[in-house]
This record gives sequence, C-alpha cells and structure tokens, in this order.
Amino acid sequence: MSPSAAHAHARAHIPDHDVGRTGVLASMCLALVLVVASVSSVNLALTGISIDLGTSASQLTWVADGYTVALAALVLPFGALGDRIGRRTLLLVGTIVFGLAALGAAAAQSPQMLIGSRVLMGLGAAMIMPGTLSTITAVFPPDKRARAVSVWAGFATSGAVLGMLGCGLILEWTSWRATFVATAVLAAVAFVAALLLAPNTSDPDEAVIDAPGFVLSALGIGALIFGIVDGAEAGWTATGALIGLTVALVSLVAFVVWELRTPRPMLDVRLFALRGFGTGAVALTVQFLCLFGFFLVGLQFVQLILGYSALESAVCLLPMALIVMPMSRVAPHLVDRFGPRAVMSAGLVGLATGLAIMSRLDDTSSYLHFLRGLAAFGFGMALTSTPSTTAIVTSLPKAKQGVASAVNDVSREIGSALGIAILGSLFNSGYRSAVSPATSALPAEAAHAIEESAGAGLAAASHLGPAGQPVADAVSHAFVAGLHDAMIAGAAIAVLAAVFTVWRAPRRTSDQLEQVRAVGSDGDAGVEPQEIAA
Repeated sequence: MSPSAAHAHARAHIPDHDVGRTGVLASMCLALVLVVASVSSVNLALTGISIDLGTSASQLTWVADGYTVALAALVLPFGALGDRIGRRTLLLVGTIVFGLAALGAAAAQSPQMLIGSRVLMGLGAAMIMPGTLSTITAVFPPDKRARAVSVWAGFATSGAVLGMLGCGLILEWTSWRATFVATAVLAAVAFVAALLLAPNTSDPDEAVIDAPGFVLSALGIGALIFGIVDGAEAGWTATGALIGLTVALVSLVAFVVWELRTPRPMLDVRLFALRGFGTGAVALTVQFLCLFGFFLVGLQFVQLILGYSALESAVCLLPMALIVMPMSRVAPHLVDRFGPRAVMSAGLVGLATGLAIMSRLDDTSSYLHFLRGLAAFGFGMALTSTPSTTAIVTSLPKAKQGVASAVNDVSREIGSALGIAILGSLFNSGYRSAVSPATSALPAEAAHAIEESAGAGLAAASHLGPAGQPVADAVSHAFVAGLHDAMIAGAAIAVLAAVFTVWRAPRRTSDQLEQVRAVGSDGDAGVEPQEIAA
C-alpha cells in the first residue's frame, strides 16, 4: 500500500459533518473518563476495602497503584499498536478487559485477587487511553482540532473529580464492591458508544512494531513507577524501591540507545528536542504531579480537619471541575492570541499560586479558605492542560498520533506517581516530625499508630477520653505542618516548570516548524513540517 493509500485508509469512514464528529468526541471523552476516574476514585473506597478484606498498608497501596503501574508501563507500546491494527479496535478490546477486570475486583475475596484485578484494569486502560486522543486528532479537521482537544483535556482533568464524586455517591448507599460494578457498567456503555459512534482510524504502513522498544519502554516506565511508589511507601533505601529504580534506569537508557540506532523507532527520542513536544511533556508531568499531590493532601484536609464525609469531600472539589471545563474551551483562543509559551507559563504559575494559598491553611481554616486555593489551582489546570496536550499532538504527523497520545498519557501517569511520592513523602515527614513530641509519653503501639497516620492519630485520640484532646490538637497542628511542606514544595516545582517553559516553549505554534526542520535535517526524525502545519 502506498503512503497515499495508507492515508486514505486512515481517513476511511471518518464523519465529515459536525454531528458525526460530536458523537466521536463524546464517545472518546466517555472512554477517557472511564480510565481517569478509576485512578482517583478508588482512594475513597480504600477504608471499606481495608475493613472488609483485612489488607495491610502495603497491600492497600498496591490496590490503588497496581492500576497506575500497568497503565503507565503499557500505554506507549499500545499507542503504537493501535496505529497498526486500528485505534478503535484496540480501544474496544480494552473496554472488554477493563470491564471484566472490574467485575473481578467487585468479587474479590482476598487482597491479592483485588490487586490482580486492578492490574488487569490497568492493562485494559492502557489499550483504551491512547486511542481516545489519537482518534479525535484524526477525525477533526485542522481548524476544529484545537477546540476538540480542549474538550478532551478538560475531561482528562475533571474526570478525576467526577470519578470521586460518583464513588462518593455510591459509598453513601452501599459498599465498595458496588463501585467496581458501576465501573464495569460504564465500561459497557463506553464500548457501545465507541462501536456506534467512532471510526476505526489507523495507519498500518506508517506504524512501527518495534518489539525491543516495546519491551524496554514497558519495563523502564513500569519499573520507574513501581520504584517511586514503593519508595514513597517503604522508604527510598528499601530493596524494592532500589531494584525498581535501578531497573528503570538501565531499561530507559537501553530504550534511548535502541531508539536512536534502529532505522524505524517506535518513538524517536530526538522529538523531545522539539520545543512544543518537550515542553508539553514537562508541563503535563508537573501539572499532574501537582494535581495528585494536592488530591492526596487536600482530601485528607477536608475529611480530617473539616470533618467532611467521603461524598462531601468529593463535592468540595466540584468547583475545580466547574472552572476547568469552560476554561479549557477558552484556552485555545488564548493560545491563538498570546501563544503557547505565555498560556502554559501562566497555567503553571496558577498551579503554584493555588498551592501557595493552600499552604497557609491551618486547623482553624474554613472551606472558604480552601476554596480560594482551589479556584486558583483550577484556573492553572485549565491553562496548562490544553496547550500542553496540543503542543504534543501537533508535533507529530497523523500517522504517529497513537504514539503522540501515548506520550501525553505517560507524562500524566509519571506526574501522578511523582506527585503522590514526592509531595506525599514531604507531607508524611513533616507530619511525623511535628507530632512526635506529643507521643513521647504514650505507649509505643499508640505512639507508632499516631505517627504513621493523621487519621489514626485522631481516631486514637477519640478513645483517650479527656486526655485525648491535647493529642488531637497535636495531630491537627502536625497535619498542618506536613500540608505546608507538601504544598510549598509543589508550588516551587510548578514555578521551576514555568521558568523552563518561558525559556524553552515556542512563542507561537508556528515556531515549532523550524525545530522540526532542524531535527529532520540532523537526524531524520521522520516528521514533515507540512504535516505539523496541517
């Protein structure tokens, strides 16, 4: 098949009217929410899971993070595979795997079975995720693509909040098992929507089946996420963390070397030299580092300090989604007027501002104090997500949109893991340092429980009668100390990313063309400037 024939194949059955494209966008955003919601929503169900299955702290961590490790490890090779066999085909298979694994999680009778089901859900999610964005970029014409990507980016961010809200609603009336049944039902709906509304785009002649690249990228990214998660849980000198990070380093270096030498790489790493591609990946990584670090600490604040239930806590985050969704639609117009450099940098500064405001929360703060930081954070999310995603996908031709989408997804997953690990570790260390003086006179077992968790500390204080009030006060003050450390660190990281973006990001979208020409002439990256311009 000639290149022109391959292009025609990729465009076959693609709707050429607004109603058909709207259906494609809706079905892809539904599949996206299915994947994103399952990252965040499970955190609200962990307490019930722990009581029902008797999980250890480490097992509970992997109930949440087994999904993330599998998703991050496999999304890049599955993105390339979707380019070859059909993006909708792989997405449909993924929804089946995802739905069946969710039913397995609902029926789990042991922590091991639940963790295994969550890993399989991550496998299905890795099949689904890259096809959502790459199908949208293949279907929408250039003049409407940025607005479609902005809707996708809005759901990519808001999906986490929507997932927690849905999980909170279910937990108000029934058990954690019902949350997985609901997830399976949503997977079935997403399957039908994609089957009926989305075309099966592909570029088989251009797609690369690079087996060594597949293995090395999956092993490297999976080991990196594993090492980060295990390091945050067990300590950075723990055996599992050291092995994971060492394997990640060796595998990723080998991946880079292989991709530079093979004549048809799955992901030409020289593309990261492109201003839009590289800064888009960095901005997305930092955005999700801040988001999931905030989720980790912010949810504890509204539950432990403000005393809200799981559902009330999820509702408290809704204002962020209400800001992100409309602002994501505005972001492309801002990029057209001011350029990606200005908008991405402003978004990162917005994230830093929101976290800095939250760092000033204390145990006497109200929800209104929390809302101020949440509003600034929401504006930062909207202004970072859309231009960053657009910068990545417009840096590659249509034949490589599965890989572009996968790089976008990997950036998000690595950022999520880093946020939980880095900001979570800083929060825990700040909390323990501040609370330890108050536990010196307590029995060793009680002192250990209080130092391990603010939630456990408040629960222990409630059982101490009148003598427990000083302990509760100490736990609350220590929580605020840990929150301050985590939020200030997140704000500092976002500011550094903003400085990098000001230095490196293209001033205008058209500025990427010169970078593409340079990479193509120096190393034949295989990307034609006219394809990006389209």
